Amino acid sequence: MNSVHDSFRRQGLYRPTEGRILGGVCAGLGRRFGIDPWPARLLFILILLVLPGSQLLIYPILWILMPPEAPAYAAPVPPLPPTPNAPHA
Repeated sequence: MNSVHDSFRRQGLYRPTEGRILGGVCAGLGRRFGIDPWPARLLFILILLVLPGSQLLIYPILWILMPPEAPAYAAPVPPLPPTPNAPHA
């Protein structure tokens, strides 16, 4: 499963932590294709209306396959070891 998540992440497909309504799938698709989340949601619904019942299959699959966005904070950096005092001239 990690290889699928890595593949999606390399392609820029991930579920953002902000701007999500249910699982963040449409917000992630919108971010990937450079559109706002609301038009992305409307397009997703319109496309799925063409194929009745597909939303019950496609959205949960994308929810599982799309990795969550990496946290914005970095791992704490351990402190540097003390340096020995240099002799004074």
